[in-house]
Amino acid sequence: MPQVEEGTFSNGVPYLRTGRGPVLLVAAGLTPEHASPKGLARRASLTWAEPFAHHFTVYLVNRRPGLPAGTSMADLAADYAAVIEDDLGEPVLLHGTSTGGSVALQLAVDRPTLVRRLVLAAAACRLSAQGRSVMAEVARLTEAGDVRAATAAIIAAGTPPRLRVLARPAGWVMGQLAAKDQRDMLVVIAAEDFFDVEARLDRVTAPTLVLGGSADGFYTRDLFERTAAGVPQGRSVVWDGGSHVGVAGGKVPAAVALGYLLAD
Repeated sequence: MPQVEEGTFSNGVPYLRTGRGPVLLVAAGLTPEHASPKGLARRASLTWAEPFAHHFTVYLVNRRPGLPAGTSMADLAADYAAVIEDDLGEPVLLHGTSTGGSVALQLAVDRPTLVRRLVLAAAACRLSAQGRSVMAEVARLTEAGDVRAATAAIIAAGTPPRLRVLARPAGWVMGQLAAKDQRDMLVVIAAEDFFDVEARLDRVTAPTLVLGGSADGFYTRDLFERTAAGVPQGRSVVWDGGSHVGVAGGKVPAAVALGYLLAD
């Protein structure tokens, strides 16, 4: 495993850095708190990143902590734009997963010259109606203090339909390990509820690959394909029966993403 460095960019965005080569910025999915992962989550993130680190300097980034209420997806994208301009100093390859994909796509729409090539994994131009409903329930349960039920809901939506009955109790158990202060997560959930850039996809100049699964609980096949079709140099790969978690963290989607990024 290449050496790993943990740090914070000048505007407060946390990162883990590993590998050597051109810069690849990897935006994480939704997390209970805005910090670099620890423990098993850290190990999983770095295991996923290892193949990329043989070719790129990989920055695994989260969002800035302490977000004010009313923060928009454009505000989150502006934080990444500042990282690229002020700390990295050059346009980047960009990979966004789930909510991180929403932020990445917003960045590519708002500041297209900062993105050389874009991969969206288990992400699209907006959430599906089902996805919005799930995240509204997650926010409601979190605000009510029922973190276990909120975790169970989000875990269930991320797994294949045949496993969701089993995923709920597993998520309920996992919820006891969740961070107690989830205010940043609630701010991001609210931002993503309003996120919809379908009408502006033609602003994206970077070659873009959209990876999705037909059984994703937050998006539909149609949304994945329409997102790719709306980008001038966009294409999509959608796996039949693929779940949100399967595409976000699976080895095959990661290999497809790596091959696409190496084609830059």
